Amino acid sequence: MITVAAAVQEIVRGSPVLEEGLASGILNLSAVARTIRPQVEALAHKSVAEGAIVVALSRLAPRLGARAADARKVARHIRDLTVRSNITEYTFQNSGTLPACQRKLLAEAHRAGEPFVTFTQGAHELTVMVHGALDPLVEKVFAGERQLARLPRLAAVGIHHTPKVVDMPGVYYSILKQLMWGNINVVELVSTYTELIIVLDTRDVDRAFTILKGYFWP
Repeated sequence: MITVAAAVQEIVRGSPVLEEGLASGILNLSAVARTIRPQVEALAHKSVAEGAIVVALSRLAPRLGARAADARKVARHIRDLTVRSNITEYTFQNSGTLPACQRKLLAEAHRAGEPFVTFTQGAHELTVMVHGALDPLVEKVFAGERQLARLPRLAAVGIHHTPKVVDMPGVYYSILKQLMWGNINVVELVSTYTELIIVLDTRDVDRAFTILKGYFWP
């Protein structure tokens, strides 16, 4: 059994739309309380008065608003936004020969003057993203590997930020939330110490860039 306040917080945290609405102060708390009351009672394992839920929401809303304001401070640490187009993503099953393939691809890409190559390796798979001009090279170098997926015609928005972002909680969440509100699907995320690359369908990249630019520099 949990408290009414804890139940309300859990429900709100699980709904980005509800969380954003409360943080912005645009929702009718009584209407929200009526809507989520069955969920609150299920979590609290008891009957809960609507007024108690309203009180919990009213206490939670300022904290959400403060967190949203803090997240916007990240704009001070954004150095630039860039767009890349014509990206292809490949996924291969892990094997003992993949490291040699990666080294060969990097060497050949360097000779070809195409700098955009990323590798993301998990416990079972390796994902390779390259500029479409390198597609024939990838298919040649990794010909002996088991290919699990190939996603062509992608694009990416690159966010270059200062190292301080690493220690700022909620930054990536606040960025991705903007895209969610724009109904933009994120295909892949790649990050380094001072860069976040958001991979999208080519059809969405211009709109995503506009949304993020407006968020960072309104």
